[in-house]
Amino acid sequence: TGSLAAANALLGPFLSSPLHAAQVDPNDPELVSGDAEYPGKAGKVFAYFTRPKASGKFPAIIVVHAWTGMDDHIRDVARRLAKEGYVALVPDLLSRHGGTPKANPKGEGLRNIDELAPAQAVIEDSDAGFSYLKRLPEVRGDRLGITGFCWGGSMVFAAATQIRGLKAAVVYYGTSPRPLDLVKNIEAPVLAHYGGEDPRVNAGIPATEEAMKKYGKPFTYKIYPGAKHAFNSDDRPASYHPEAAKEAWTRTLEFFKTHLKA
Repeated sequence: TGSLAAANALLGPFLSSPLHAAQVDPNDPELVSGDAEYPGKAGKVFAYFTRPKASGKFPAIIVVHAWTGMDDHIRDVARRLAKEGYVALVPDLLSRHGGTPKANPKGEGLRNIDELAPAQAVIEDSDAGFSYLKRLPEVRGDRLGITGFCWGGSMVFAAATQIRGLKAAVVYYGTSPRPLDLVKNIEAPVLAHYGGEDPRVNAGIPATEEAMKKYGKPFTYKIYPGAKHAFNSDDRPASYHPEAAKEAWTRTLEFFKTHLKA
């Protein structure tokens, strides 16, 4: 027990640091959370589902994972949304290849993610996810949002050009739709977060802003100085930026509240 106490003493500052401050217990008693599945265009789509345990009807948000596929971090992000009064669904966008455990057993960044999960397949499986959500009695079918991170942020931008009925889209350090003129089809207001130390992604911001303005699409963004790509990933100390993550999350919640809870 002495060695355990010593280990806990050493770990204490780490466990209480901002690195884990926002995480939500998978068994949080205020939530109903677990694995789910729904029919997609190409077959079954695996997913993670979480919602407030309280009775009532809630807005729903699809959360699009990064290039690692379904992981504990993205499940936690979904639970954070559920704690704020949303039904959240994370589709496993590697379902067409048997799901993340089979397609990415090492949990690494997949450099061929665009081949494994082409944008059109992602859009189809996300749209099917919204159809699934709208059938649930606890979901307000007229209050639907979407958010995503890294590759998932890019997919959110792409999905917003095709999925009808969206009321809000939040992009975390994702690139813009290609070709850029597709933004003319976006219905939902878009909020975007970018790290100041992310030149590859940020190179596209001016053209994106110009195109959104050209077609009269509401587009708000912020660049967070000193933050790298994936600054919200509190499971990756090398890129996590607590201050930027906190501010971006606050802005995200305010945005969703404005557009999904009004």
